[in-house]
Amino acid sequence: MYNILALILIITGMLHAAPADAAKQSTPTAPVSTKTENAFDFTFKTSKGQDLPLNAYKGNVVLVVNTATGCGFAGHLNELQKIYTKYKDAGLVIIAVPSNDFGGQEPVSDDNMAATLKSTHGVTFPVTAKTVVTGKNAHDFYVWAGKQNAGNLLTNKPRWNFHKYLIGRDGRVLESTGATTHPLDADFVTSIEAALASKSK
Repeated sequence: MYNILALILIITGMLHAAPADAAKQSTPTAPVSTKTENAFDFTFKTSKGQDLPLNAYKGNVVLVVNTATGCGFAGHLNELQKIYTKYKDAGLVIIAVPSNDFGGQEPVSDDNMAATLKSTHGVTFPVTAKTVVTGKNAHDFYVWAGKQNAGNLLTNKPRWNFHKYLIGRDGRVLESTGATTHPLDADFVTSIEAALASKSK
C-alpha cells in the first residue's frame, strides 16, 4: 500500500512539475537564413562615401572588376571602356572597384579616382571607393561571390588586380575570371553577349 501511495505522489509531482520545466525551455524556431543569394543585395560605397547599391542595376548584366592604376594590366581599363561603350545600351554595366590589395598598386586617392580613370583611360562607367577585395576584411560582395563556384581554384576569387565577375540579369555569378583574361578576349566577349541575350529579370 505504501509503494502505491509513493508511486502516486511521484507521478503527481511529475505532472505538476511538467509545466514549470516546459516553461524553462526555449521554443524551437526555424533558423533565420542570412545567406545572400543575389548579387543585387550588395552595396558598395562611392569615393564620396555615398551608397552605390547594385540593386540599382537589377535586370542588367553587371561586370565587377577590381582595378589598380599602377598595375601592368591597367590597359584593361581601356578595353573595358570599349566594351561598355559598345554594349551599355543593350544592358551592360561595368563597375570598377579600385583596390590596393595586390602589390599596393593603387596610389590614387578616392577623391581623384574617377577623374583619373576618365582622363587616363577614358572610363565613364561607375567607380567605387577603394575597397578590400580579399582576405578577412574583404567586402561582403567579394566574400559571397567567391563562394559561388563560378570559376576554378585560381579564378573563383581575386588573386590579383583586374579579376572579373560577370553577373547575369538575375543576379547570379555567371563567370569568374582572372587578370590574364583580357576584356576583349573573344570567349569572354561571347560570354557577355550570351548574358545580354538573356531576358530573365
